[in-house]
Amino acid sequence: MNKRKEFAPLEIKIPVRKYGRFLRKSACPLGDALRRERLTAESLGLTCPVRRNFSNGAGFTLIELLVVIAIIAVLMAILMPALNRAREQGKRAVCLSNLKQLTLAWIIYADDNDDRIVNGEAYWAPTAAAAAPVPTSGPHRGERYWVGNDCAANFMQGEQRPQDIQIRAVKAGALFTYCKNEKLYRCPTGIRGEMRTYTTSYGMNGCFDATGTYTGNKGVRVGKTVLMVKSRTEITVPAPAYRLVFLDEGRITPDSYAIHYVIPQWWDPPFVRHGDGTNVSFADGHSNYWKYRGAETIRVGKMANPPHQYAPTTNEGLDDLQKMQKATWGRLGYTPTHR
Repeated sequence: MNKRKEFAPLEIKIPVRKYGRFLRKSACPLGDALRRERLTAESLGLTCPVRRNFSNGAGFTLIELLVVIAIIAVLMAILMPALNRAREQGKRAVCLSNLKQLTLAWIIYADDNDDRIVNGEAYWAPTAAAAAPVPTSGPHRGERYWVGNDCAANFMQGEQRPQDIQIRAVKAGALFTYCKNEKLYRCPTGIRGEMRTYTTSYGMNGCFDATGTYTGNKGVRVGKTVLMVKSRTEITVPAPAYRLVFLDEGRITPDSYAIHYVIPQWWDPPFVRHGDGTNVSFADGHSNYWKYRGAETIRVGKMANPPHQYAPTTNEGLDDLQKMQKATWGRLGYTPTHR
Protein backbone atom coordinates (compact mmCIF):
# COMPACT_ATOMS: atom_id res chain seq x y z
CA MET A 1 0.00 0.00 0.00
CA ASN A 2 1.47 3.23 -1.15
CA LYS A 3 1.41 6.05 1.26
CA ARG A 4 1.94 9.58 0.12
CA LYS A 5 4.42 11.44 2.22
CA GLU A 6 3.20 14.81 3.27
CA PHE A 7 5.86 17.47 3.09
CA ALA A 8 5.50 20.86 4.73
CA PRO A 9 6.03 23.60 2.21
CA LEU A 10 9.45 25.19 2.48
CA GLU A 11 9.18 28.97 2.35
CA ILE A 12 12.24 30.56 0.80
CA LYS A 13 12.66 34.35 0.78
CA ILE A 14 15.29 35.62 -1.60
CA PRO A 15 16.37 39.20 -0.76
CA VAL A 16 17.96 41.38 -3.41
CA ARG A 17 21.49 41.88 -2.08
CA LYS A 18 24.40 39.46 -1.96
CA TYR A 19 26.03 39.43 1.43
CA GLY A 20 28.96 37.01 1.27
CA ARG A 21 30.29 33.47 1.02
CA PHE A 22 28.10 31.71 3.61
CA LEU A 23 24.38 31.94 4.16
CA ARG A 24 23.44 33.92 7.24
CA LYS A 25 21.57 32.09 9.92
CA SER A 26 18.69 34.43 10.56
CA ALA A 27 18.15 35.54 6.99
CA CYS A 28 17.15 32.43 5.05
CA PRO A 29 15.42 29.17 6.13
CA LEU A 30 17.22 27.26 3.39
CA GLY A 31 20.53 28.51 4.75
CA ASP A 32 19.69 27.05 8.18
CA ALA A 33 18.98 23.64 6.67
CA LEU A 34 22.17 23.65 4.64
CA ARG A 35 24.24 24.74 7.62
CA ARG A 36 22.99 21.76 9.64
CA GLU A 37 24.28 19.54 6.84
CA ARG A 38 27.63 21.42 6.86
CA LEU A 39 27.11 22.49 3.26
CA THR A 40 27.97 25.78 1.70
CA ALA A 41 25.87 27.72 -0.75
CA GLU A 42 28.72 27.80 -3.22
CA SER A 43 29.10 23.96 -3.15
CA LEU A 44 25.46 23.69 -4.19
CA GLY A 45 25.57 26.56 -6.66
CA LEU A 46 23.21 28.62 -4.54
CA THR A 47 23.36 32.08 -3.01
CA CYS A 48 21.10 33.62 -0.45
CA PRO A 49 21.76 37.37 -0.34
CA VAL A 50 20.49 39.37 2.58
CA ARG A 51 19.46 42.96 3.17
CA ARG A 52 21.62 45.15 5.31
CA ASN A 53 20.20 45.37 8.79
CA PHE A 54 20.42 49.05 9.72
CA SER A 55 18.93 48.37 13.15
CA ASN A 56 22.12 46.55 14.06
CA GLY A 57 24.25 49.63 13.40
CA ALA A 58 25.16 48.97 9.76
CA GLY A 59 25.13 52.08 7.50
CA PHE A 60 26.06 53.36 4.08
CA THR A 61 29.64 53.08 2.99
CA LEU A 62 31.65 56.19 2.21
CA ILE A 63 31.55 55.47 -1.51
CA GLU A 64 27.76 55.15 -1.46
CA LEU A 65 27.41 58.47 0.36
CA LEU A 66 29.73 60.19 -2.09
CA VAL A 67 27.71 58.85 -5.02
CA VAL A 68 24.48 60.18 -3.51
CA ILE A 69 26.05 63.59 -2.87
CA ALA A 70 27.39 63.72 -6.45
CA ILE A 71 23.94 62.92 -7.86
CA ILE A 72 22.35 65.65 -5.76
CA ALA A 73 24.99 68.15 -6.90
CA VAL A 74 24.38 67.30 -10.55
CA LEU A 75 20.62 67.71 -10.14
CA MET A 76 21.09 71.08 -8.43
CA ALA A 77 23.38 72.27 -11.22
CA ILE A 78 20.72 71.33 -13.75
CA LEU A 79 17.73 72.75 -11.88
CA MET A 80 19.07 76.01 -10.38
CA PRO A 81 19.44 77.94 -13.68
CA ALA A 82 15.91 76.93 -14.65
CA LEU A 83 14.59 78.00 -11.24
CA ASN A 84 16.41 81.34 -11.48
CA ARG A 85 14.96 81.96 -14.94
CA ALA A 86 11.47 81.12 -13.71
CA ARG A 87 11.91 83.48 -10.74
CA GLU A 88 13.13 86.29 -13.03
CA GLN A 89 10.24 85.77 -15.44
CA GLY A 90 7.83 86.05 -12.54
CA LYS A 91 9.36 89.34 -11.43
CA ARG A 92 9.34 90.58 -15.03
CA ALA A 93 5.61 89.82 -15.19
CA VAL A 94 5.01 91.81 -11.99
CA CYS A 95 6.96 94.73 -13.44
CA LEU A 96 4.94 94.62 -16.67
CA SER A 97 1.74 94.65 -14.62
CA ASN A 98 2.94 97.67 -12.62
CA LEU A 99 3.74 99.58 -15.81
CA LYS A 100 0.37 98.73 -17.30
CA GLN A 101 -1.48 99.99 -14.21
CA LEU A 102 0.55 103.20 -14.15
CA THR A 103 -0.24 103.76 -17.82
CA LEU A 104 -3.95 103.18 -17.24
CA ALA A 105 -3.77 105.81 -14.48
CA TRP A 106 -2.00 108.09 -16.98
CA ILE A 107 -4.87 107.57 -19.45
CA ILE A 108 -7.56 108.24 -16.83
CA TYR A 109 -5.76 111.44 -15.83
CA ALA A 110 -5.98 112.61 -19.44
CA ASP A 111 -9.67 111.65 -19.55
CA ASP A 112 -10.31 113.87 -16.54
CA ASN A 113 -8.29 116.78 -17.95
CA ASP A 114 -9.64 117.28 -21.48
CA ASP A 115 -6.98 114.95 -22.99
CA ARG A 116 -4.11 116.97 -21.49
CA ILE A 117 -1.50 114.51 -20.22
CA VAL A 118 0.21 114.72 -16.87
CA ASN A 119 3.43 116.69 -16.40
CA GLY A 120 6.07 114.04 -17.16
CA GLU A 121 8.82 115.56 -15.04
CA ALA A 122 9.71 114.28 -11.58
CA TYR A 123 10.26 117.22 -9.26
CA TRP A 124 13.95 117.89 -8.53
CA ALA A 125 14.72 119.36 -5.10
CA PRO A 126 17.00 116.82 -3.39
CA THR A 127 17.26 118.56 0.00
CA ALA A 128 13.77 120.02 0.34
CA ALA A 129 10.80 118.47 2.13
CA ALA A 130 8.76 115.98 0.15
CA ALA A 131 6.49 117.83 -2.26
CA ALA A 132 5.23 118.00 -5.84
CA PRO A 133 4.44 121.66 -6.48
CA VAL A 134 2.70 123.22 -9.45
CA PRO A 135 5.08 125.24 -11.69
CA THR A 136 4.03 128.83 -12.25
CA SER A 137 5.97 129.39 -15.48
CA GLY A 138 7.52 127.55 -18.39
CA PRO A 139 6.12 124.71 -20.52
CA HIS A 140 4.61 123.01 -17.44
CA ARG A 141 2.89 126.07 -15.98
CA GLY A 142 -0.15 124.95 -14.00
CA GLU A 143 0.79 121.24 -14.26
CA ARG A 144 1.69 119.44 -11.04
CA TYR A 145 4.70 117.12 -11.27
CA TRP A 146 3.68 113.49 -11.68
CA VAL A 147 5.86 112.56 -8.65
CA GLY A 148 7.65 114.70 -6.10
CA ASN A 149 11.28 115.13 -5.09
CA ASP A 150 12.12 111.53 -4.14
CA CYS A 151 15.60 111.58 -5.70
CA ALA A 152 18.87 112.35 -3.86
CA ALA A 153 21.53 114.69 -5.24
CA ASN A 154 24.12 111.98 -5.95
CA PHE A 155 21.66 109.31 -7.04
CA MET A 156 24.01 107.95 -9.73
CA GLN A 157 26.56 107.17 -7.02
CA GLY A 158 23.96 105.35 -4.91
CA GLU A 159 22.85 108.12 -2.56
CA GLN A 160 19.24 107.73 -1.43
CA ARG A 161 16.76 109.89 0.40
CA PRO A 162 15.07 108.30 3.46
CA GLN A 163 12.32 105.91 2.43
CA ASP A 164 9.57 107.81 4.26
CA ILE A 165 10.47 110.96 2.31
CA GLN A 166 10.46 109.02 -0.95
CA ILE A 167 7.01 107.60 -0.24
CA ARG A 168 5.61 111.02 0.71
CA ALA A 169 7.06 112.46 -2.50
CA VAL A 170 5.35 109.78 -4.59
CA LYS A 171 2.04 110.39 -2.82
CA ALA A 172 2.34 114.14 -3.43
CA GLY A 173 2.47 113.65 -7.21
CA ALA A 174 -0.36 114.34 -9.63
CA LEU A 175 -0.74 110.69 -10.63
CA PHE A 176 -1.15 109.23 -7.14
CA THR A 177 -4.84 110.16 -7.11
CA TYR A 178 -5.30 107.66 -9.93
CA CYS A 179 -2.80 105.04 -8.74
CA LYS A 180 -2.81 104.94 -4.93
CA ASN A 181 -0.59 101.93 -4.34
CA GLU A 182 2.99 103.13 -3.84
CA LYS A 183 4.30 99.60 -4.57
CA LEU A 184 3.24 100.03 -8.21
CA TYR A 185 5.85 102.75 -8.71
CA ARG A 186 8.82 100.40 -8.49
CA CYS A 187 10.02 97.16 -10.07
CA PRO A 188 10.48 94.23 -7.64
CA THR A 189 14.06 93.86 -8.91
CA GLY A 190 14.91 97.55 -8.56
CA ILE A 191 17.66 98.88 -6.32
CA ARG A 192 16.87 98.13 -2.70
CA GLY A 193 15.76 101.15 -0.73
CA GLU A 194 14.43 103.10 -3.74
CA MET A 195 10.66 103.49 -3.79
CA ARG A 196 10.41 104.43 -7.47
CA THR A 197 12.20 102.88 -10.43
CA TYR A 198 9.89 103.95 -13.27
CA THR A 199 10.23 107.13 -15.27
CA THR A 200 8.34 108.82 -18.08
CA SER A 201 9.35 109.14 -21.70
CA TYR A 202 10.90 112.45 -22.77
CA GLY A 203 8.35 112.84 -25.55
CA MET A 204 5.33 112.56 -23.23
CA ASN A 205 5.30 116.09 -21.79
CA GLY A 206 8.75 115.56 -20.26
CA CYS A 207 11.68 117.95 -20.04
CA PHE A 208 11.69 120.60 -22.76
CA ASP A 209 15.41 120.57 -23.58
CA ALA A 210 15.94 118.09 -26.44
CA THR A 211 17.15 119.99 -29.50
CA GLY A 212 14.67 120.07 -32.38
CA THR A 213 11.67 118.74 -30.45
CA TYR A 214 9.93 121.92 -29.22
CA THR A 215 9.36 125.59 -29.91
CA GLY A 216 8.55 127.72 -26.90
CA ASN A 217 6.10 125.77 -24.77
CA LYS A 218 4.83 123.50 -27.54
CA GLY A 219 6.13 120.43 -29.30
CA VAL A 220 7.37 120.59 -32.90
CA ARG A 221 5.14 118.97 -35.52
CA VAL A 222 6.85 117.11 -38.39
CA GLY A 223 4.18 116.09 -40.86
CA LYS A 224 1.53 114.43 -38.71
CA THR A 225 3.97 113.57 -35.91
CA VAL A 226 4.13 115.77 -32.80
CA LEU A 227 7.49 115.22 -31.15
CA MET A 228 6.84 116.64 -27.65
CA VAL A 229 3.28 115.61 -26.79
CA LYS A 230 1.10 117.59 -24.37
CA SER A 231 -2.31 116.19 -25.34
CA ARG A 232 -3.50 112.71 -26.30
CA THR A 233 -5.11 114.16 -29.40
CA GLU A 234 -1.59 114.89 -30.69
CA ILE A 235 -0.70 111.17 -30.77
CA THR A 236 -1.77 110.17 -34.26
CA VAL A 237 1.28 109.20 -36.36
CA PRO A 238 2.58 106.84 -35.26
CA ALA A 239 -0.39 105.38 -33.41
CA PRO A 240 -0.56 105.39 -29.58
CA ALA A 241 0.57 101.73 -29.53
CA TYR A 242 4.03 102.92 -30.73
CA ARG A 243 4.65 105.92 -28.44
CA LEU A 244 6.42 105.26 -25.14
CA VAL A 245 4.97 106.50 -21.85
CA PHE A 246 6.78 104.73 -18.97
CA LEU A 247 10.11 102.89 -18.78
CA ASP A 248 11.75 100.71 -16.14
CA GLU A 249 15.18 102.14 -15.37
CA GLY A 250 15.62 99.94 -12.31
CA ARG A 251 16.65 102.94 -10.22
CA ILE A 252 15.34 106.30 -9.14
CA THR A 253 16.05 109.30 -11.40
CA PRO A 254 14.78 112.90 -11.59
CA ASP A 255 13.10 114.67 -14.52
CA SER A 256 12.21 112.19 -17.33
CA TYR A 257 14.14 109.72 -19.47
CA ALA A 258 16.27 111.78 -21.86
CA ILE A 259 17.29 110.74 -25.35
CA HIS A 260 18.50 112.77 -28.33
CA TYR A 261 16.40 113.44 -31.42
CA VAL A 262 18.80 114.93 -33.99
CA ILE A 263 21.91 112.78 -33.45
CA PRO A 264 22.54 108.99 -33.13
CA GLN A 265 23.51 109.09 -29.47
CA TRP A 266 22.06 108.10 -26.12
CA TRP A 267 21.58 110.92 -23.61
CA ASP A 268 20.71 109.03 -20.44
CA PRO A 269 22.36 105.60 -20.39
CA PRO A 270 20.58 102.61 -21.91
CA PHE A 271 18.99 100.73 -19.03
CA VAL A 272 19.33 96.94 -19.11
CA ARG A 273 16.78 95.04 -17.04
CA HIS A 274 15.21 91.60 -16.79
CA GLY A 275 17.71 89.60 -18.81
CA ASP A 276 19.41 91.89 -21.35
CA GLY A 277 16.33 93.97 -22.10
CA THR A 278 13.79 96.17 -20.35
CA ASN A 279 10.08 96.71 -19.76
CA VAL A 280 8.21 99.62 -21.32
CA SER A 281 4.61 100.81 -21.70
CA PHE A 282 2.79 102.67 -24.46
CA ALA A 283 0.10 105.32 -24.87
CA ASP A 284 -2.60 102.80 -25.78
CA GLY A 285 -2.22 101.19 -22.33
CA HIS A 286 -0.23 98.03 -23.12
CA SER A 287 3.18 97.11 -21.70
CA ASN A 288 5.89 95.05 -23.33
CA TYR A 289 9.36 93.56 -22.84
CA TRP A 290 12.13 94.75 -25.17
CA LYS A 291 15.17 92.58 -25.82
CA TYR A 292 18.31 94.50 -26.78
CA ARG A 293 20.28 93.27 -29.80
CA GLY A 294 23.62 95.03 -29.33
CA ALA A 295 26.30 93.55 -27.09
CA GLU A 296 27.61 97.08 -26.46
CA THR A 297 24.15 98.24 -25.34
CA ILE A 298 24.03 95.45 -22.78
CA ARG A 299 27.59 96.03 -21.64
CA VAL A 300 27.09 99.76 -21.07
CA GLY A 301 23.67 99.35 -19.47
CA LYS A 302 24.95 96.81 -16.94
CA MET A 303 27.74 99.04 -15.63
CA ALA A 304 27.44 100.03 -11.97
CA ASN A 305 27.58 103.70 -13.00
CA PRO A 306 26.84 103.75 -16.76
CA PRO A 307 28.00 106.77 -18.78
CA HIS A 308 25.76 109.43 -20.23
CA GLN A 309 26.02 110.61 -23.86
CA TYR A 310 27.10 107.19 -25.13
CA ALA A 311 27.43 106.88 -28.93
CA PRO A 312 26.99 103.33 -30.30
CA THR A 313 29.58 102.01 -32.76
CA THR A 314 27.98 98.78 -34.02
CA ASN A 315 24.96 98.20 -36.25
CA GLU A 316 23.15 96.30 -33.50
CA GLY A 317 23.91 99.04 -30.97
CA LEU A 318 22.57 101.68 -33.35
CA ASP A 319 19.44 99.58 -33.89
CA ASP A 320 18.78 99.59 -30.13
CA LEU A 321 19.28 103.36 -29.96
CA GLN A 322 17.04 104.12 -32.92
CA LYS A 323 14.28 101.85 -31.64
CA MET A 324 14.23 103.92 -28.46
CA GLN A 325 14.38 107.23 -30.33
CA LYS A 326 11.48 106.30 -32.63
CA ALA A 327 9.34 105.15 -29.69
CA THR A 328 10.12 108.35 -27.77
CA TRP A 329 9.74 110.94 -30.55
CA GLY A 330 7.70 109.06 -33.12
CA ARG A 331 10.47 109.35 -35.72
CA LEU A 332 14.19 110.00 -36.18
CA GLY A 333 15.53 113.54 -36.53
CA TYR A 334 18.42 112.40 -38.76
CA THR A 335 19.14 110.04 -41.63
CA PRO A 336 20.71 106.75 -40.47
CA THR A 337 24.09 105.99 -42.04
CA HIS A 338 24.42 102.34 -41.07
CA ARG A 339 22.80 99.46 -42.93
